[in-house]
Amino acid sequence: MLELPWPTLLAAGAIVTLGYVVFGLTGFGASIVALPLLVQIFPLRSAVPMMLLFDLCAGLLLGLRNHRLLDRSELLRLIPFLIVGMAAGWLLLVRVDERWLLLGLGLFVTGYAAWSLASRAPATRVSPRWAAPAGLVGGAFTSLYGTGGPIYTIYLARRLADKSVLRATVGVLIFCTAWLRLALFTGSGFYRQPGLLALAATLLPCAAFGYFIGSRLHARLPARRARQAIWLLLLVAGSGLLLRAVAML
Repeated sequence: MLELPWPTLLAAGAIVTLGYVVFGLTGFGASIVALPLLVQIFPLRSAVPMMLLFDLCAGLLLGLRNHRLLDRSELLRLIPFLIVGMAAGWLLLVRVDERWLLLGLGLFVTGYAAWSLASRAPATRVSPRWAAPAGLVGGAFTSLYGTGGPIYTIYLARRLADKSVLRATVGVLIFCTAWLRLALFTGSGFYRQPGLLALAATLLPCAAFGYFIGSRLHARLPARRARQAIWLLLLVAGSGLLLRAVAML
């Protein structure tokens, strides 16, 4: 897998950097930004486990810097439902044809971006009972694509008013789920793909660089403008992914 032309390797590095700029800004979103672009270069079953390794490193950095800010009660409320959802998502990833998985990812990314851009209603506090559907659906998307972060964030943003507490809680949640996914993916043999670990090691500095840029921007960039730019990027990436998935059908 390392026998790649330099333009391809540079494109992959730029995509990973962009994904982790978003992670540094928000505490989530690396996979939902990077994955629709990476699967234009690599198979889905290679891109997802590779992004997981980067999530572990970025989540460790975010957790070490912000562990005092996280809301433990919300974390404990979500985790049991996440585990069930992740098991279901892992089964789908192992057994379902890749073209249908790509179509599902394209629909999710495009729909989420369009909904986020169109939404104008102020966030209202929701009941903790919403932890069950948020955990189940978010866990399934976490195993399938590594994109459960937005689903957790929709729930947590309506429970936690402080943006720094929200960022820390989502980041630690992604870090915790990454360890569960690592066990599932290792048991399924995803990391035995030739060259995958070497490619991940090559691109890891790009993820670290993007994370540190995003962390610096977090305190400086207006949150609303940053979110709008991310949603527009997702809309373009998701649309391209949908076109590719339809062409494979």
